[in-house]
Amino acid sequence: MQITPTPLEGVLIFEPRVFHDSRGYFLESFNKKVLKENNLAFDFVQDNQSLSQQNTLRGLHFQAPPYAQAKLVRVARGAVLDVVVDIRKTSPTYGKHFSIVLSDENNLQLLIPEGFAHGFLVIENNTVFVYKCSQYYHKESEGGIFWADKHLAIDWGTDNPIVSEKDQLLPQFDSFESPF
Repeated sequence: MQITPTPLEGVLIFEPRVFHDSRGYFLESFNKKVLKENNLAFDFVQDNQSLSQQNTLRGLHFQAPPYAQAKLVRVARGAVLDVVVDIRKTSPTYGKHFSIVLSDENNLQLLIPEGFAHGFLVIENNTVFVYKCSQYYHKESEGGIFWADKHLAIDWGTDNPIVSEKDQLLPQFDSFESPF
């Protein structure tokens, strides 16, 4: 597994080795030993999966301490534009974002530590998004930032995505009080 840093400290791209043959392919999507060998102390306790249609936008979400979650995200089928926003108040990249296309063709994964808001825009119909979490879901700790916030200036590649009512009501970044 190749691990590549991003401009946001702690956010890492994981590129698994893929073995192709006449039957298809094989890849190792997770190995706890790889985390340990790279001094990444994450203990994933829950796996989640969603199915979404093209132009669906989910995010930007996080869980606040003490239930903050690190995530290891990937796409099992289809493609997404995956976005993370640094919401660590003392970070030099506070309020900055990073985006990457994750797909079933590139097999890339993104490791997102605590202290980041996360969201994705679905690029292909019937996309299956899979992620590991380091904490169990805790409804009372849910938080988020409005996906189209002008301060964040995220280029989602669409002006009219399909967004849940809940995500349409998330606060703007300027009025957001980060718990990190």
